[in-house]
Amino acid sequence: MSQTTDVVVSAETRARLLRAGAEVFASEGFHGATVREICSKASANIAAINYHFGDKARLYEEVLSHQLGSVLLKYPPTLGTDPSAPPEDRLHAFILSFFLRVLDQSPGAWHGQLMAREMAAPTGALDRIVESILRPLSQTLNSILHEFLGPDAPAPLVSACAASVVGQILFYRHCQPVIHKLNPLLTFERADLERLARHVTDFSLAGIRAMATGGRR
Repeated sequence: MSQTTDVVVSAETRARLLRAGAEVFASEGFHGATVREICSKASANIAAINYHFGDKARLYEEVLSHQLGSVLLKYPPTLGTDPSAPPEDRLHAFILSFFLRVLDQSPGAWHGQLMAREMAAPTGALDRIVESILRPLSQTLNSILHEFLGPDAPAPLVSACAASVVGQILFYRHCQPVIHKLNPLLTFERADLERLARHVTDFSLAGIRAMATGGRR
């Protein structure tokens, strides 16, 4: 094969390993996943893991980064909302995009399940994910909240409000088995997620505004 063909084949193998790794890690978790199963799904030689990533841990880090990066490109926290739009609109965009990311049901979308497993059993990859992806998202939300609470709002208040917003969203990710039993008509299709995002936005705004106008801090 030519050098160009070798490069293309190598890139295709790496992409297959990332796809297979996402599926297996999402299903089994980092510790339960095996290199053999990942390579079998990727139709790759076991040595390909070492060649492209170094080891299983590094593959896992790359899978998380790739999945989170891809879903953020698909559903950015602004969802195209103009930066000069009212903070209410930007908060709603942030919340809807979060719902769309963690409950994305399209083929190959393993981000929600991967992060659920990572939160339940953190690995060494978490620090990298926090600094490269999650902290910037947190800063985006905090900056929106400061527009309601004021620039001098104490950090614990801002953090508590941010946790309340995010917690409402993650409830639907982590408690799906119970939710489906209590509300079997909820499908998490786009229309459902838009309705949930509107409710979380309105509910959150009521609480945030109460805090901003003298509610308990």
